[in-house]
Amino acid sequence: MTTVFTSLLAGLVFGLGLIVSGMANPAKVLGFLDLAGAWDPSLAFVMAGAIAVAALAFALAKKRTVSFVGAAMKLPGSSRDIDRRLVFGSVLFGIGWGVAGFCPGPGLVALGMGEIKALVFVGAMLAGMGIFELIERRKQASPLREA
Repeated sequence: MTTVFTSLLAGLVFGLGLIVSGMANPAKVLGFLDLAGAWDPSLAFVMAGAIAVAALAFALAKKRTVSFVGAAMKLPGSSRDIDRRLVFGSVLFGIGWGVAGFCPGPGLVALGMGEIKALVFVGAMLAGMGIFELIERRKQASPLREA
């Protein structure tokens, strides 16, 4: 139960941070992405702050075997491979972010705030995730799958 509560609390703090920083406002995000026009650099400071906090948190987490609530530490792997899937996924993510002004977290927060554009974004995101899952399952079932 403690893990559920801390997860809920972390999600609420994250969502509040997205609202306060302007990341849940597509106009603000698109202003940040408009490098050739009226560029709004304020989100660069938000991102720099988030990277600094995350770097500190990961440095502390690497020294621990259990979390503060007693759960096992599950840190991401250290793979540095850049493959076709990573590049394609990154490009697709960037295009979606630039067109909609949302990425997944802020899109969900904006949906919770009743933003109609977020409903379309989240629906498209879920559809994309479903299509990806179907493709992956077909690849796994295919006898000629890639090595």
